[in-house]
Amino acid sequence: MLYVVATPIGNGEDITGRALRVMREVDLIACEDTRRTGRLLAAHSINTPMMSYFEHNETSRIPELVKRLRSGEHIALVTDAGTPAISDPGYRLVRSAIEAGINVTSVPGPSAVIAALAIAGLPTDRFAFEGFLPAKSGERARVLAQLAQEERTLVFYEAARRLPRLLQELVAAFGPDRQLAVVREATKIHEEVLRGTLVELASKLVNRELLGEVTLVIQGTRRKDNGGPGSLADEAELVGLLREAGLSLRDASAAAARITGTSRRKFYQTALRQERR
Repeated sequence: MLYVVATPIGNGEDITGRALRVMREVDLIACEDTRRTGRLLAAHSINTPMMSYFEHNETSRIPELVKRLRSGEHIALVTDAGTPAISDPGYRLVRSAIEAGINVTSVPGPSAVIAALAIAGLPTDRFAFEGFLPAKSGERARVLAQLAQEERTLVFYEAARRLPRLLQELVAAFGPDRQLAVVREATKIHEEVLRGTLVELASKLVNRELLGEVTLVIQGTRRKDNGGPGSLADEAELVGLLREAGLSLRDASAAAARITGTSRRKFYQTALRQERR
């Protein structure tokens, strides 16, 4: 049996009784970081052997783990925090185990996606989880452009240090007035939840240094917004909002043009005249 075991995302008290029992009873725990999982096991006096399993060694580890499962061993798969296989290489082991005829079961528990959705204050009946966006700016812009018309609530992961840049890119792609919740350090002592429009939070965080990882929950586009997501009649006002989010005049004009489908040159000249007054 392969057990997919969720572990705390911050607060250590969020471990379930079943998760602790399974990790005691299995023959092996496959974990992202043996040091981090080792601290969790030590806190609960669990002495089960561990094996590292992460993105850069999964190709060599999967055949070994599947071989042990087929020989009759029980293995628990855990990640550093939260539910394995969610935006995590664990799904490849799960798939390989299934293909080998191994029974796979879930030991559910904490998930940063669900934790953030539950406290965001945005619609949760339908949502789309996008994980981490592409690292390259061009590919990231292409993905965001595709998601601009998505009506479901959107959920992203991001490193806190890159959040100011991402917020500027979201303003450019989605418009300034989508509602957003930024959940940082979820369930930890210094948990922080910031709520507002994209442009409000982009302006607030443009010069702030942030640590850790964050989960962003963003309002989907509304069908009734015929002018496009976040469109404003006042050209100078739209460019001004984008400028407040930290964009240069040229970039703000280009973003406003993408948002509304209007000429970039027109936005730039209007904003330039406004700034010269």
